[in-house]
Amino acid sequence: MIGSPGEETELYRPGKSQEKITLTEKENTEKGIPSSVTVVQDMYSDKDGKIRISPRARRLADDKGFNYNNIIGSGPNGRIIIRDIERALTSERIKPVAGSPTPGADYSELPLTNVRKMIAKAMHASLHNSAQLTHHMSADVRNLLEARKKIKIEITAGTANQDITLNDMICWCVIKALKKFPEANSHFLDDRIKTFNKVHLGIAVDTPRGLMVPAIKNADEMELVKLSKELKSVAEACRKGNINPELLQSSAASFTVSNLGSYGVEMFTPVINLPQAGILGVCTILYRPADLENGVFGFIPVIGLSLTYDHRAIDGGPATLFLKEIKEQIEGFSYM
Repeated sequence: MIGSPGEETELYRPGKSQEKITLTEKENTEKGIPSSVTVVQDMYSDKDGKIRISPRARRLADDKGFNYNNIIGSGPNGRIIIRDIERALTSERIKPVAGSPTPGADYSELPLTNVRKMIAKAMHASLHNSAQLTHHMSADVRNLLEARKKIKIEITAGTANQDITLNDMICWCVIKALKKFPEANSHFLDDRIKTFNKVHLGIAVDTPRGLMVPAIKNADEMELVKLSKELKSVAEACRKGNINPELLQSSAASFTVSNLGSYGVEMFTPVINLPQAGILGVCTILYRPADLENGVFGFIPVIGLSLTYDHRAIDGGPATLFLKEIKEQIEGFSYM
């Protein structure tokens, strides 16, 4: 709730009521609240009046001595998560300056964090200094889903220790495709192209501090289980903030994979992490009609693949063949 100095605040505090309270015009006038205001109490609290907050967010707030009772969380069902606490702490550190909004203004301003500044600079430079375009293709993922089903059974039975995800399998297929099309596994350096003999796979990770893209060195030398462990390890290190900074350099990876499938994205245009020559966007799984042979049609699960490449480094033909190879690797995937 946004109000003015002197207005009544008790009605808005968490834990007061689980009911929807509609104030009459007279009550509004008495309490200094504009007429026709509907107050919805404690939408972000549990039935016992406790605030929904993740353990990590609560620890951070306690460590900083921060009162989180009046924060509206951005997590599921209004749950307060760690990034809400971090944003609130950042906001508290900002001192009023000339031109800052006064209470009741219809906007607020926050300075860019260092991570956001770096991301903004890198993304602008990428689009400004390269010739990017994106090809889209879909791949049948019946084999991947069958493999995922087997892995879950093995984990439950205790015969497997590593929970290999669909993203792990797709990264594995991308690595195989890069070995067949090394021109995509390269850096464009203005007057020359640096082609790598090894695959240093970059993986986009969403963290409370912003997007990070750590590199997994020599990923082509890893078996699927090892690759899966490394992917989880670097992602967790990014979220905890203890990733090796050298692995975050855009030059550390030779190619990047960005997966937005869990968000339900059906198609998108990922931005290249220069000087890399390409990036693969992985989309959500949809069911589409297909020929099941012998004149029989049915619906099969397919996953969207969006390849953005730098046309200065790769022509359209080779880029399309590379994307097709990723598709074929996915459709021919076999879990052993």
